[in-house]
This record gives sequence, C-alpha cells and structure tokens, in this order.
Amino acid sequence: MKNVAQQSGGELPVLAINPGSTSTKIGVLSRAAELFAITIRHSGEEMEPFRCQPIFDQLDYRAGLIEAALREAGFDLAAGLVAVGARGGLLPPMACGTYLVDEAMIDELRRGLRGQHASNLGASLALGFAQVAGVSAYIVDPVTVDEWQPVARVTGSPLVARTSVGHWLNTKAVAKRFTHEQGRAYSDLRLIVAHMGSGITVSAHSEGRAIDSNSIEEGPFGPDRTGSLPSRALVRLCYSGKMTETEADRHVFGEGGLLALLGTNDLMEVERRIDAGDAKAAAIFEAMVYQIAKQAGAMAVVLAGKVDAILLTGGMAHSRRVLDLLRPQIEWIAPVKVYAGEDELRALADGVFRVLDGEEEARRFVAE
Repeated sequence: MKNVAQQSGGELPVLAINPGSTSTKIGVLSRAAELFAITIRHSGEEMEPFRCQPIFDQLDYRAGLIEAALREAGFDLAAGLVAVGARGGLLPPMACGTYLVDEAMIDELRRGLRGQHASNLGASLALGFAQVAGVSAYIVDPVTVDEWQPVARVTGSPLVARTSVGHWLNTKAVAKRFTHEQGRAYSDLRLIVAHMGSGITVSAHSEGRAIDSNSIEEGPFGPDRTGSLPSRALVRLCYSGKMTETEADRHVFGEGGLLALLGTNDLMEVERRIDAGDAKAAAIFEAMVYQIAKQAGAMAVVLAGKVDAILLTGGMAHSRRVLDLLRPQIEWIAPVKVYAGEDELRALADGVFRVLDGEEEARRFVAE
C-alpha cells in the first residue's frame, strides 16, 4: 500500500468526498497537487433499491465503494491524512466557510427535515474515514450557504419563503478563481455564475456575496429536476390522487427534467439522439438552455444591468451544443467565461487547508 505522505512529498494530504445524485467523487489532494481522483458512477439499476428511501440508506453502500476505490488505488489512509473534507448537505441556512463535522450536524442531516439529497451523506462519510485516519472531518460551503439580500426571500404567500439552496461550493470557487485571474478582489466585481450540472444554479454576486439565485427547486429544468412549474397546475397534480407525497417530490426533484421528458438524464445521450435526427430531443434540449438564459437575464436585473462577467461552469459547460445555444442569448449582458466541469474536490481541500493554515477559523454547526 502507498504511504500517502510519501506520495505528497512528505506533506499529509486531505481526502475530499463529494456525493452527488448519480456519482460519488473522491480525491486525495495536497496543497499543490491532486494525488488521486476518481468519479464512482451509480447506475439507475444500482440505485433502484434506494428509490423513495431515506438517503442515509445509501451510506454503507457509498462508503464501501469509496473504501474499495482507495484500496484499489493503493492508498492506505491510516498511513497519513491531515483531514477529510466533504460536501455539505441540506442544513439550516449557514454562512459560507469551513465547518467541523460533529454529531449534532450528522443528526440534523440524518433527520432530513430540509429534504433528501445525496449531499446529506457528505458529513457522515467524511467522519467515518476521518475516524479511521485519526483526524478531523469538515464540510465546506454547504448547499445551504445563505448570503441573499432580504428582498430575495419574499414570495406572495406568508406561508412560503424562498430559501437559498444551491451549488455554492463550485459557484464560490469559480467566482474566486475568476477574480484571482483578473487580479481583482471578489468584493469588487459583479458577476453572474451559472452552475449547470444535474442541478442548475444561476446566481448574482455583488460585494463578495451571492445576493440572489434560483433555488434548487426553481428556475430552469435540468437532467432530472423540473425546475419551476405553474403553481396551480402543480397543486392540482398533487391532489389528483395520481401520486403520493413522496412520488410527487421525486417527480419534481430526481425524476423530472430530461429524465421525465426524454427518458434519460444523460446529456450526451440526448445529444446523440439530436445528431441522429430526433426532433423532440432537439426541442427539449433547446428549451432547457433557453430557461438557463432566462435565469441569467433575471440575475442581470438583480445586478441592475451592471455585470462584469458571466461565468459558466458545471458538467454541461463541456457541451459545445449548450454553449453555442447559450452564448448568443446572454453575451450581450457581459463577457462570458467558461470553466467547464467543476473542481469541487480542490475547493473542498482548499477550504480545509485554509483552516489548518490559520487563514480562517473553523465554524461550528449550531442546530436551530
């Protein structure tokens, strides 16, 4: 087995874990290099036993796959890690930063009061591997980071408020990367960042804060999410007797979007169908990109039309077809810069190293 410290020139690295809806990404990273990284794909057949079940039913399954991947790569974690960092889940609204994982946090995520999502597993997975290595576990910029301005929260119902839930780990990392490349401070730039993955988050950034965005249950539809739906039609559907509450929730979040419309959540498969002359696939694909562009336009209004750049990131940004459709609809707003894919493993490791190096203090989760 490889001694992890030897692989990083004597420096103990961080194990980063990023559980998503259809994959679990892991990496072993030092401050300067990525020593190992792999994306473990979870097929529909593999995930079928967990359908409509609490997300924590997947914990042992995913932990076993991570352990097997590290073993196959020859990494002996007991031989040296400085910490473990993971994606944070559906916790109460939180400030951006790096949080120490503790039992109170895991209990909150296990109860799933704010929803069921694979990101809820991150803290527990991190703590399990951290205990093996005898180190601390952290989450970084969880999905419930909340920097919204007050006006963004108000709806037309006193019973429903908008809440900030999105892909903040990658969104924040890309925004900071761009500002560093520009030799500017994040707080000095006004940006629109579109994270386009299994979920889509389009956000407006001003004075170093993400002041508004679509939440994960709003905005454009994506590979497996419906995005915003006409509210009265949705009410009628929920009371039609066609679906249970759990089935309706899965329809809008996990089994909607491209999956419901075309039978697949694989963007490359949709593009293959388009290339083969599938007119329906082409129309649905165009509608999805159209909705992303509309959301970017909405964020331009949030910034009063004063936008320094639009940053496109996430897995969809690898698609030339997505970019060719999207650019003409938004580049009149501001220059467009593409950061295809996501570098969330590096963002997780960097967040942990900032705490270990004393650049920022680890935050503690406080249950409501």
